[in-house]
Amino acid sequence: MFVLALEGREHEGLYAVENSDGDRVLYLFKGEDDAERFAGLLEADDFPPLTVLEIEDEPTIKLCEENKYTYVIIDENDLVIPPRDNDLF
Repeated sequence: MFVLALEGREHEGLYAVENSDGDRVLYLFKGEDDAERFAGLLEADDFPPLTVLEIEDEPTIKLCEENKYTYVIIDENDLVIPPRDNDLF
């Protein structure tokens, strides 16, 4: 799986979006191409450059669940469009 982080600041946090409840949601992409495409859409909308990081899915999901972080697995067949208000997790 793949996640996004600010280029040069990969150890400071991961890209997340805010849902309608005000919770931050971490996007876990199954496909690297999808993560890169999403990052490109964000950059086209004047968001700072992002880096695509490969992660191990099971430990990451376990960490999210243990810390009650909300996450979404983005399948290769999903169409995801960046929201206007972007944030880092």
